[in-house]
Amino acid sequence: MTSTRKPIVLSLEQALSMPYGTLRFVHEGWRVIRVEPTPVPGRASRGDPNRSIGRPVAGEDRHSYYVSPNVGKQAITLDLKQPEGRELLRRLVRELPVDVFCTNTMLARHETLGIDYASLRAVRPDLIWCAISAMGPEHPGVPGYDPATQALCGYMDLTGESDGAPLQCGPPLIDLKAGDEVFAQVLLAMLEREQAPPGEGGKEIHVSLAHAAVSWLHTFLPMLDMGSPPEEVRRNGNKHRQFIPVNSYPTRDGYVYVAIGSDAQWARFVETAMFAALDEERFRTNESRRREQDDLHALIGAVTSKHTVAEVSVALGEAIVPHSPITPIEGVADLDFVRASALRTSTPDGRAIRLPPPAVATAHLEEIGRELPFAPSYGQDTDAVFTEVGLDAGEIGRLRESGVVA
Repeated sequence: MTSTRKPIVLSLEQALSMPYGTLRFVHEGWRVIRVEPTPVPGRASRGDPNRSIGRPVAGEDRHSYYVSPNVGKQAITLDLKQPEGRELLRRLVRELPVDVFCTNTMLARHETLGIDYASLRAVRPDLIWCAISAMGPEHPGVPGYDPATQALCGYMDLTGESDGAPLQCGPPLIDLKAGDEVFAQVLLAMLEREQAPPGEGGKEIHVSLAHAAVSWLHTFLPMLDMGSPPEEVRRNGNKHRQFIPVNSYPTRDGYVYVAIGSDAQWARFVETAMFAALDEERFRTNESRRREQDDLHALIGAVTSKHTVAEVSVALGEAIVPHSPITPIEGVADLDFVRASALRTSTPDGRAIRLPPPAVATAHLEEIGRELPFAPSYGQDTDAVFTEVGLDAGEIGRLRESGVVA
């Protein structure tokens, strides 16, 4: 990599975890080329299964679930089960040249497909190679799926009402966490490579869905070794187990969520006219509020139910107490801070699509006006990318006839 060229990422990716990870590189202005397999005989869908999930948006190969994580990318097809397909992959890595190779294909298939680190490092010694798997290289044959990992790693035991069934989290948190780890670990490897001799500094990176999930359990697992029984940490609905009161409360026209995280906030809370009647000695400290929490939650709900969300919000705002109305999902894109920072794309027929903003704005996104090209169709850039590495139209046509590309 030189200082004047944006890095090139080649990614054999599907579903969400890796496509979201490489989307983070798109936000930085890097070139991301997604590789998808050629059609499987007898199977209606082509390439990434997510292409056919959700409502059709732009033909049969770009349904709604596929679009957002894949904007701003290129897409090529390649049959890595054929020797010529594997040789073409090595040619791409060598001649583009590729800085980062990513994949979330099951680890047990890597050597057969020629995408393992050793095979690709032989072509480009300074290649940064990154894989997402279910449980890391110690378990190469285990398939990875976000809800199953939530079940395995305790997330479902932590989500839901205390007297209800275990539930999965709404967003696919573990897929997204793994994608963020890809972004972070690849950036670290790029920094380390800059300090290595020219042509060296390659790195093999493994991101495990399970390890990523458990790494977030700081306020749960250690507490079990510090005297908390499991019942004290597992699912508790909208209430916090330790900070009291943290809960959602009914109002005349909806719900408001209140999060009091300190005794100082509680003191300001009961200084308001609306909640002054709760200024009792038994509620003065968090520990005493925890002992009295059932009564306290009921008393707060009795107050809020007499007022509107707006009225409760005014009182809480004056007390500088963290709170929020519970925003319907259809209203999130219209929140002021979201509307000001959201990304955009447009379908081939001209419809505007709002995309989530990045967690942190990037210079590249500001330069392009926060507008990203629509997600690529299946094999959209196959001819252009292979022409770039020296194949002519006749060679590409022959590859297409033999099924090496589609």
